[in-house]
Amino acid sequence: MKEKKILLVEDEKHLAKGLTFNLKREGYKVTLAEDGAAAIDCLGKDEFDMMILDLMLPKMSGMEVIKKVRETNIRFPVLMLTAKSNDEDRTLGLEAGADDYLTKPFHLPELLLRVKGILRRKDWYEEPVRNLEYFEFDNMWVDFKTGKAKGCEGEFYLTTKEVLVMILLITNRGKVVTREELLEKVWGYSPNTETRTVDNFISRLRKYFEKKPQKPRYIVTIREKGYQFTKES
Repeated sequence: MKEKKILLVEDEKHLAKGLTFNLKREGYKVTLAEDGAAAIDCLGKDEFDMMILDLMLPKMSGMEVIKKVRETNIRFPVLMLTAKSNDEDRTLGLEAGADDYLTKPFHLPELLLRVKGILRRKDWYEEPVRNLEYFEFDNMWVDFKTGKAKGCEGEFYLTTKEVLVMILLITNRGKVVTREELLEKVWGYSPNTETRTVDNFISRLRKYFEKKPQKPRYIVTIREKGYQFTKES
C-alpha cells in the first residue's frame, strides 16, 4: 500500500515533535510546517493525502490557510486543531472546509483514529469521483472534482461534506441511503450516533437544488429508512 503523506502545520515545537514522532510510528510520511505561509508553500511543492492544521498560527491563520486551499481543492482532507473549544469557532472551522475538528489538549489515540477515519473516507470518495466526475439533472449539475454546482439560483461551490453526501446519494440513485450509512461514510461516526447532522445537511442541499424544499422532487425522504435521489440520468 502506498505510504500516506501528511502535512502537519503546528507552531508549538513540543507538540509538533510529539505528533511527528507518533504519526511516523503509525507508518505515515510527515512534513512539518511551522506557520501558515510555510504550509501554503509546502502544498505548492508537493502532494499530500491530508493536512493536520492548527487554527492559531503565525504569518497566516489556520482559517486563512484552509480558505486558500479550498479555492483550488475542494476535496483535500483537513483535520483542524485548536485551543478554542467554543461552538462558534468549531462551526467556523467546519464551514470554512475542515473535515474534522479536535480541541487541545487531546488524547493521542483519538487523533490517530480521526486521521485514520479521514484517510479511509478519502479513499472511498475518490473512487466514485473517478467513475462519475459530473452529474446533470434537468438544468442543474454537480462537478464532483471541483465541488462546483449549479442549483435553482445559479452557480456556487459545495463544501467538502456536501460533495460527499451528493456523491453517496447520486451514485446510489434510485436506492435508499440510510442515515447510518451517511454518518459512517461521510462523517466517520458510529452508525448508532444520535445526531441531527445528516438531516441538517439534507435540508441545506434541498435549498440548493429544490424549487420547493418542503416538497422535494430529487432528494426525498423514505420514511423510517433514509434518503433517496430519485432523478435518473
